[in-house]
Amino acid sequence: MPEGDEIRVLLADDHPVVREGLSAMLESAPDISVVGMAGSGEEAVALAAAVRPDVVLMDLRMGELDGVTAAARILARSPEVRVVVVTTYESDADILRAVEAGAVGYLLKGSSRAELIGSVRAAARGETVLSPAVASRLFRARAPEPNALSEREREVLRLVSRGLTNADIGRELFIGEATVKTHLLRAFKKLDVSDRTAAVIVALERGLLGT
Repeated sequence: MPEGDEIRVLLADDHPVVREGLSAMLESAPDISVVGMAGSGEEAVALAAAVRPDVVLMDLRMGELDGVTAAARILARSPEVRVVVVTTYESDADILRAVEAGAVGYLLKGSSRAELIGSVRAAARGETVLSPAVASRLFRARAPEPNALSEREREVLRLVSRGLTNADIGRELFIGEATVKTHLLRAFKKLDVSDRTAAVIVALERGLLGT
């Protein structure tokens, strides 16, 4: 989104106290506006269509329609929306499902105001939002697998994890943007994923990107 524009956020959580707490922290930032609060997955899908947020903070566990399914429905209709999962570590499998559904990252419900606001801004800029504490838990979700990525593919994914665009990565590595895309597509195929966020997550889980 253009620099300086207000970031429109939709909160989806079935606990009113959590919604109010997140809203209060976000509204303290001059460039963020909470445009809707949903108490269920169904309500989140409907509100997202009505208020057209830039970022959705989505709880995973919400009654009949869970956060993963709600996220998938929102993104199917509005692929430009950035969905960030809000988790309490209930299930690593659920978080991985959320990434596969198109979520761009994770936040902890106990995140500080600065972490929350910074993550929302990063998501709005198109960056991957990875809470280190959540990531460290996810790295253990699968056993390390043989290193299937080339060194250049690993370099590209490391830069993706820092939020760089393809053009930025090309300048950093002194290669063309088309070459960056080629490396990414090869990495996607090797990791059996279909997007940048999932590629970074899987590569990190398998210990392919180093420290």
